[in-house]
Amino acid sequence: MPSSIQSTMEHMPTVFIPAKAQGVDAVVQFEFSGAEAGEWVVHIHDGQCDVSPGRAEHAALRFAADSEDFLAVLNGEMDGMRAFMQGKLQLAGDLGLAMKLLKFFKMD
Repeated sequence: MPSSIQSTMEHMPTVFIPAKAQGVDAVVQFEFSGAEAGEWVVHIHDGQCDVSPGRAEHAALRFAADSEDFLAVLNGEMDGMRAFMQGKLQLAGDLGLAMKLLKFFKMD
């Protein structure tokens, strides 16, 4: 179970499923507030997933959340759709990509 934003983001490339993201070339900006405030860039391209701290100049999708809420969703303590409807998880940009994004990673 994810215990921190940093470990979660750094772990993303190890649970990436290249076959599920064939033909995808996209940059996703994650913006976290709260206890583990910070920004992370996820670039999916050529069957790879690169993750780095920082801000993307151009992102297809922007994802914003309080770090504790994000971890609660990942850990199954909070329903992701309910969190989105309550405004705790915010998305901007390519919402189709947002729907596909979860399929790109093996979620245990």
